[in-house]
Amino acid sequence: MESKTARLTILIDPCKKKALEELCAAQDLTSSQVVRQLIRDYLERHGVSYETQSKLNGNANSERRT
Repeated sequence: MESKTARLTILIDPCKKKALEELCAAQDLTSSQVVRQLIRDYLERHGVSYETQSKLNGNANSERRT
């Protein structure tokens, strides 16, 4: 399991934030889960390795992974 001790603070348009939160709620996900998945996908797409990658690959299709 990933250690979730690092914080990433971003500024986004309030309308996009609201739309994201509504969509996440409809999918029973948190916005943090979605952002973490987006980061993993982005790193993978660009061929970037990271320490916890091999531990996560066993659950590659799990959208509930946080």
